[in-house]
Amino acid sequence: MNEVNRPPRVGGWTRFVTARPRLSLLVALVITALAVLAGSGVADRLGSGGWEDPDAESTYATKALEREFPASQPNLLLLVDAGDASVDDPAVAAEAQRLVSRLTGEKGVVGVGSYWQADPSAAPALRAEDGHEALIAARITGEEKQMGETLDRIAPEFRGAHGPVEVSVGGPVAVRHEMQTTIQEDLLRAEVIALPVTLVLLVMVFGSAVAALLPLGIGIVAILGTNAVLRGLTEFTDVSVFAMNLTTALGLGLAVDYALFIVRRFREELTGGAEPLAAVGTTLRTAGRTVLFSALTVAVSLAAMLLFPQYFLRSFAYAGIAVVLLAAAAALILLPAALVLLGHRVNALDLRKLLRRGRAKESDGAAAATEGKGWARTANLVMRRAPFFALGTTAVLILLGLPFLGVKFGTADDRQLPSSAESHVVQQHIRDGFPGSPGGGLEVLAEGRATQAQYAEYKQRIGALPEVLRVDGPLVKGESAYFTVLPKGEAVDDPAQGLVGDLRATEAPFDTKVTGAAAVLVDSKDAIAERLPLAAAFIAIVTLLLVFLLTGSVLIPIQAVVLNALSLTAMFGAVVWVFQDGHLSGLLGFTSPGSIETTLPVLMFCVAFGLSMDYGVFLLSRIKEEYDTTGDHEEAVRHGLQRTGGLITAAAVILAVVMVAIGTSRVTNTKMLGLGIALAVLMDAMIVRSLLVPAVMRLTGRATWWAPGPLRRLHDRFGLSESDGAPEQAEAEERDKVAVPG
Repeated sequence: MNEVNRPPRVGGWTRFVTARPRLSLLVALVITALAVLAGSGVADRLGSGGWEDPDAESTYATKALEREFPASQPNLLLLVDAGDASVDDPAVAAEAQRLVSRLTGEKGVVGVGSYWQADPSAAPALRAEDGHEALIAARITGEEKQMGETLDRIAPEFRGAHGPVEVSVGGPVAVRHEMQTTIQEDLLRAEVIALPVTLVLLVMVFGSAVAALLPLGIGIVAILGTNAVLRGLTEFTDVSVFAMNLTTALGLGLAVDYALFIVRRFREELTGGAEPLAAVGTTLRTAGRTVLFSALTVAVSLAAMLLFPQYFLRSFAYAGIAVVLLAAAAALILLPAALVLLGHRVNALDLRKLLRRGRAKESDGAAAATEGKGWARTANLVMRRAPFFALGTTAVLILLGLPFLGVKFGTADDRQLPSSAESHVVQQHIRDGFPGSPGGGLEVLAEGRATQAQYAEYKQRIGALPEVLRVDGPLVKGESAYFTVLPKGEAVDDPAQGLVGDLRATEAPFDTKVTGAAAVLVDSKDAIAERLPLAAAFIAIVTLLLVFLLTGSVLIPIQAVVLNALSLTAMFGAVVWVFQDGHLSGLLGFTSPGSIETTLPVLMFCVAFGLSMDYGVFLLSRIKEEYDTTGDHEEAVRHGLQRTGGLITAAAVILAVVMVAIGTSRVTNTKMLGLGIALAVLMDAMIVRSLLVPAVMRLTGRATWWAPGPLRRLHDRFGLSESDGAPEQAEAEERDKVAVPG
């Protein structure tokens, strides 16, 4: 806190961002308006897939089959329901043939086939076992946006009653299109829920309506800017529509975190008697450095997703890194300008004073002195019983994570959608009523010249594999052919995945490549398993380095990585218990597929670990500041929790509210992401930061701050700190440190 009797010291960054505050805000307004224009329509250019490895064998085979045998890869299914009649009834068959003829004539549709014109070997799979339903299959061509436009054009013409039959529209293209539309609608609803609730919570935290509006402004700038970035990226690469949810959640959540931290410190400086410009300078030298550091740690965790080949994960990295850096930039550039202009008016419309009404007015100084007493008592209690709290909280967190040991990985399918969604209903009818679950088999692509005898011999060989129910084909075109292999069990269960390996290991006189749902899942799991150690090492090493630069300690970075990872156990346990095993599915309104999509745990780990580090940095920076001032380890821990406990909890609750709003989505993956991260954030703030961290730091004692001589000198030269220090000490530090805000 600034001393009133010394001249204010204003750093270069402070002079830069506050020299012309009105001009800075005007430029920001113009840039934001341009971002709105640049990012308009971004959702329409985003894809709804991206879970597969683009370099995998299954991806190559799928594209080759789409190119050479479009009819073998139908993405549009029309479910023809004959009611009480049989699909073999002449009137039903005649109407079905008319539908087939109409669909064949549609632009952008190829490979139309149906039960009524299929060859005898394939016909049974296209007819329901009860004889009242059958399928018309086709392929819509083009890129994803073009396929969606074609579907929008033709679906109304075929959906509904046609004489004696009722037609429903399904298939992969319908599932993807309905998922994309649902996500856009749900995101708008989440924003409508989150923004007013966040504003109310911010007013409660700050007690000032003016101060509460600042974080919202920062969040809106970050979200709009990220939409423009994503729109630009769609010109060069695929981006998943799911990333829009992360943009909204992190844009609001981190903007609130950063603005809370900066505005809170600014108000502390004003309370201590500093003038607005000096208060901004001190705030940027202290809280500003912490915000910059925190943003880097979150960005590092999100950047790890760039190491994976699936564009679903890479999309979240693009969106997350952009929104984090934009939120930090807005907090370090626009917020100081606004605070200089507002000055003491940042406390305008102080609702706490209005609520006190005629009671004796509590001075700001007294309020500051009594603030955080509850957190100080908590810290004292935890440190007196440090072994109990350390072991107890660790045991509870591990226990909550045990369900994850039974995780089963699967693929994203129509069950991501609500049970009432048309494409989900169609696919559920197929799963329940059709033999062999059409579309759930494996395709073997054969490339190279071969004779009919060689094809027949290979077909006999793979038909003898233990998990094979039936082999259809081959369908030959030039030097390419394909076989359809129907597994005995479910499309992506463990035997089906084992069958993928058996098929790939089977010798053939031509090149073979296997695709299908189980093959895509196997390749996706292999790709993640291959890159996961590298991603984990990247996050751990960079986090260790950054936390060392903040604290100068060898032990604290190790504690930070271990405790952060431990804080995520409850999230992973809940994901399996709820979304895989189906507990609370009725209450939360989703259909459990019995598995977790392979990329979701990676995504949730990277996001939640980054947010956990965000709160860890806020706490450690205050502990370090106090330790540098007093040299008293236990007092530093107590003071750090006292000054940041309420702030971290408030920020976590607000971020959890935003994530829960995202979690109201009707798409299961988005619901899982929102609710899972909300739980992780609350567990981290209320259990790990409040109980486990002070307990562990009490047990490690003064050894917490030890570092060997070479590393200590490295930190002295390049380290970051929130400590403001004495004037001459600060000047020496500024000469030695790298360029940071302030």
